[in-house]
Amino acid sequence: EKKPCPLCSEEKYKACYGHKLHRHLLNFHWKVSVEFEGYRMCICYLPCHPVKPNLVGDQTSSKMGAHYHCIICSATITRRTDMISHINRHVNKGETESRFITVPAPKNSHQVLKESATDVRVLPNHSTPQKTDSYFNPKMKLNRQLIFSALAVLAKERAPIDCLDAFGATGIMGLQWAKHLQSSVRVTINDCNENSVAMIKENCHLNKMKVKLDTKEDDNDEAMGVGEDSTDTIEVTKMDANVIMHLRSFDFIHLDPFGTTVNYLDSAFRNVRNLGIVSLTSTDISSLYAKAQHVALRHYGSNIVRTEYYKELAARVVIAAVARAAARCNKGIEVLLAVALEHFVLVVVRVLRGPSSADDLARKIRYLIHCQWCEERIFQKEGNMLEENPYQQLPCDCHGSMPGKTAVVLGPLWSGALFNAGFLRRMYFESAQYGLDEAQSVLKTLVCEAECTTSKHHSVHPSCEETKQEECGVYIKTPSTSPESLVYRKRKSDEVTRNVNKRQKAESNAEHPAFYYNIHRHSIKGMNMPKLNRFLNYLSEAGYRVSRTHFDPMGVRTNAPLAQFKTVLLKYSTPTYGGGQVEDTEVLEEDRSAVVLTKDCPPPCAAD
Repeated sequence: EKKPCPLCSEEKYKACYGHKLHRHLLNFHWKVSVEFEGYRMCICYLPCHPVKPNLVGDQTSSKMGAHYHCIICSATITRRTDMISHINRHVNKGETESRFITVPAPKNSHQVLKESATDVRVLPNHSTPQKTDSYFNPKMKLNRQLIFSALAVLAKERAPIDCLDAFGATGIMGLQWAKHLQSSVRVTINDCNENSVAMIKENCHLNKMKVKLDTKEDDNDEAMGVGEDSTDTIEVTKMDANVIMHLRSFDFIHLDPFGTTVNYLDSAFRNVRNLGIVSLTSTDISSLYAKAQHVALRHYGSNIVRTEYYKELAARVVIAAVARAAARCNKGIEVLLAVALEHFVLVVVRVLRGPSSADDLARKIRYLIHCQWCEERIFQKEGNMLEENPYQQLPCDCHGSMPGKTAVVLGPLWSGALFNAGFLRRMYFESAQYGLDEAQSVLKTLVCEAECTTSKHHSVHPSCEETKQEECGVYIKTPSTSPESLVYRKRKSDEVTRNVNKRQKAESNAEHPAFYYNIHRHSIKGMNMPKLNRFLNYLSEAGYRVSRTHFDPMGVRTNAPLAQFKTVLLKYSTPTYGGGQVEDTEVLEEDRSAVVLTKDCPPPCAAD
């Protein structure tokens, strides 16, 4: 049966079926509503607030304007911002009692979504962060799967571990941790917004999880009737993320605020445990991808420009900020994973305590010299001495052949490795075990990128030797508190730290090359370049390390200089013209000018 909209006139919206009416109410009324003490004042299109009449010919037309009805007084307000200010004035005067009969929104209006066998109840406007307190983005599913895989690897190293989701929103991430890893993790979901905390508790009950509201009271547990037999308990806290990270220590911390994460890095590294993991998701893409360079300079203290490798540049900017925050707390980091995709930049690091680790960390933050003509790049050399001509560090000769200044200095950036191949293999194993399909394809690419290889039969599973090396870096907790056990634990921790440092030094020689080249950016006009996989084989046959990269589908990560990269690309490119031209040609590119020499004819003489 068709039903009319209760908030619109028949002229504006005709009667329709229930599913269309429900969608209309959500999109046109609920999303732009104003909330006050559990009630929502939806926008109204009924003839309650007529606008000024307009003369059209000989007739006078009077249309009705959209407006809000105040539940405290009888005022009608046209703008949403004015309505919010109007309500705030009532609150400041102490007028909070409603003069009308109001009906609270039914709970069954919340939509229930399912992801990785976890149910979450979300608000109708969950995909718009400006209009909701409990933001849920389905496009971040890959991000959640990668973080879960990293946590699963850490849970295999030592259990149980204390985990913190500092920005819970709907609580989807913490619920997945507790539901799949069970007794291996002790999950704490935090959010500073009261509505989000209420939504997290509701989602915990929906997934048959117990909610621990206060750690100081043992009897302050809540559970649904169907979940009384469940032993899974999630602690839900309502405080600022910086406060909870200052008060308590965790083994695993995940930061996913709306925007940049730099405001929470100092708190995250202050109390994180040794060999713990800190993961952070930055969604300020406009600044990291060099669309708002002044914002990147303000937040991260780095000068960046738009380049062909802008996604990796963004990842290195974030890691540099993380490294400086860790060094201020006398801690070092080991980068386990760095992913930069369309919507986010994800960085996962392991924390190493000690001033020596912090000193080694600070040496890996350098400036980058980038040529704006050929897009060659190189990190500046270590040292405090100034050079007369810093252009000499670049392998290209654009400064000598081109007028003016040809290069810019970017950074400071992270100059170390972006991946840990052994950790990525174990992440792939965990993602396969829990059926995380989207993460498996990305992790398989990351393993090949970390080792800079293109082998199709490359094994992504951890080998026995790598498993033994990783077990040497496992931190073991002992419940005993005797002096002998404390001394043993301290020696064990020092030995573990030394083993991790040795493994880092051993792997430093096999680090993947920094940055990548886009094959389309360096193609020659009038030439058909080879297929990407064939071109990778050609570079490998030339004796260079080469692999694809997740940052760019047409990117090539290699240790070959740009000149050799172009030489191999030109060698195996074919001309686009047909039979009237000479087929067998050799193209020599010098100073952006091409000279075509045929093999049948001799080269022209100087006199000619």
